[in-house]
Amino acid sequence: MGNCLNCCKEPEQLASDSVAPNCNKEEMPEVRLYAAPSHVPASSAPLDTLLSNGNHLGTPTESASATAINRFYQPSRRATSRSAPTMGVSDSKPSDLKVNGLFEHYKDDQEDAILAEGIDQFCKDLTILPDDFKILILAWKLNAEQMCRFSRAEFVNGLKSIKCDSIKSIQSRLPELVQEVEESDELYKDLYRFAFKFGLDIQIGQRILPTSMAIVLWKLVFTIREPPILNRWLNFLETHPLIRGIPKDTWNMFLNFSDHVGSDLSCYDDNEAWPSLFDDFVEFENDQANQNISKDLDKECDEFLIKDG
Repeated sequence: MGNCLNCCKEPEQLASDSVAPNCNKEEMPEVRLYAAPSHVPASSAPLDTLLSNGNHLGTPTESASATAINRFYQPSRRATSRSAPTMGVSDSKPSDLKVNGLFEHYKDDQEDAILAEGIDQFCKDLTILPDDFKILILAWKLNAEQMCRFSRAEFVNGLKSIKCDSIKSIQSRLPELVQEVEESDELYKDLYRFAFKFGLDIQIGQRILPTSMAIVLWKLVFTIREPPILNRWLNFLETHPLIRGIPKDTWNMFLNFSDHVGSDLSCYDDNEAWPSLFDDFVEFENDQANQNISKDLDKECDEFLIKDG
């Protein structure tokens, strides 16, 4: 997520209801004249701002992670940053006064919500990097409807639901929440489904997650419970620029798909009702495997001829 809440000039928006010219059965967004996503490998791609919302596709010169996340930073309205209020760990019943005071501390000067700058300071006060899995957990627990924004109701009710009313109590509670998600299939599934909704730009009614944003969110949500095929799946998406969007059904079914096929895809049956994008992925992987076998055979043949000759 990089600089969690920096905003920059928004490029043109990915159309949410049009179809990209590819072979998938799902409805894909129409491709504008953008450069193909050019993600760096999953192992080295920075997860820039998760909580920054806006257009998820960037200009042709941006890297894929920057395309998905580094989007906007508006000029600061505050002359100086403020330190978080000094509060102790809350008891079992959080204080309404403290929770609302915490919201007031970070809220925007002109809108009754915590926006990019406030969330940036909030992360700093929590001493949590913006690309930390805990930030996604927190947004999930606050039931945030969009990136780069916490409404008063989301912030206040969310913190009260996890029994926190201070920075210290949030810091103490977050590792517990992560452990709960790790240990519960249902909680993890709920977090996984939330990640898709969280990545959409609701201001324009977006219903399909841009592929560049989906890649970032898949890396983040699989910080725990990473499936064996994740890196191969992300590589497939990164090397096929015509795949411009991930529909909700494809996002949700990938969790079942990754559990079903294991590490070698041997359990995959294309007669089952999987999204066509999964068919394309398995075909791509099989082609790659066949090419590797051919290369190995050619190498063995060359070595034999050299030895025999």
